Amino acid sequence: MVKTIGTNAGLVWNALDKLGKMDPKALKKATKLRTDKELYAAIGWLAKEGKLHFEERDGELYLDLIY
Repeated sequence: MVKTIGTNAGLVWNALDKLGKMDPKALKKATKLRTDKELYAAIGWLAKEGKLHFEERDGELYLDLIY
């Protein structure tokens, strides 16, 4: 399970690196992750590593990378 989460975190990082800031719905589509659980576990991994910036605008969450 940990290996899968790490792999998915790589997908999330690559999508944000290539496409820039996006909301979780767009990020899930860009990474082709199948479930919210997979997406949010990957986001948690990157957040724990201090690699994500979270921004809330008009009630929507947006994520971007911290380089």
